[in-house]
Amino acid sequence: MEETKIYYSKDWKDYELLDTGEGEKLERVGNYKFVRPFEDAVWVKSLAKKDWAEIDGKFFTSKNNKNEKSGWKLNKSLPKKWEINYKDIKFSVTPTPFRHFGFFGEQASHWDFIENSIKNSGRHIKFLNLFGYTGVASLFALRAGAEVTHLDASKTSLTWAKENQELSGLSNLPMRIICDDALKFLEREAKRGNKYDAVIMDPPKHGRGPNGEIWKIEEMLPKLLENVRKVLSDKPLFVILTSYAIDASSLSLKYALEDALKDFHGKVENGELCLLETSKKRTIPSANTAIWKSF
Repeated sequence: MEETKIYYSKDWKDYELLDTGEGEKLERVGNYKFVRPFEDAVWVKSLAKKDWAEIDGKFFTSKNNKNEKSGWKLNKSLPKKWEINYKDIKFSVTPTPFRHFGFFGEQASHWDFIENSIKNSGRHIKFLNLFGYTGVASLFALRAGAEVTHLDASKTSLTWAKENQELSGLSNLPMRIICDDALKFLEREAKRGNKYDAVIMDPPKHGRGPNGEIWKIEEMLPKLLENVRKVLSDKPLFVILTSYAIDASSLSLKYALEDALKDFHGKVENGELCLLETSKKRTIPSANTAIWKSF
């Protein structure tokens, strides 16, 4: 019988999922509180209305705000950006037009796994972060001693990643930051013979590369994994695949990784990335993931 794991961190201090319900989630990001849509919350809210009202910002969609444009309604005193911390890795956050804050709190368990796996490997690790966003996962790999390549198609995200590297005091460590289309980059790396020991990727459902390349995960994921396989070293350490787009089951990601990496000696585990909800002390799923590891 297939085993599905629940991944979450108990160690957050600067982020907190306060409550969920009725299509929304109430969060604390540093010293500020926000409400964002959470369509999977098909249950009633636990906290009182006043708790949901005493906030610094709310993201509206056309579904919950028919009289106004979709987007943030923010407290005017809110700073443009502010700093938060997870296990002494520092990064700046802000409400973005895409409803995010510049990090995904449920991925903290992956950050722990990345740092611990690299530290315990006992060897030099070349780490590749595809669709790397603002670079938090890359910083944990960097601190663990890896040689990091961080890639994203968004110049804004890459500038943010550089800022986060500086905030954490890791600017003196080797991190290549590259603006490129993931598939084109992998194809070139394979031709150049460049290899990586560890890879993490969080491909979007839809997107465009820096030169307008069109990305659709349903069509492109098998090709992406095929190209990742071509740049893996002879003894890879791990490959992490996360998806907010494929929400039917993490088994889909597991089977895709198993098929792509069948020539390597290792195993794949799968499950859900979750957050601990303060109001009811339960784990709330946010994304599906699968991890291939050689140990």
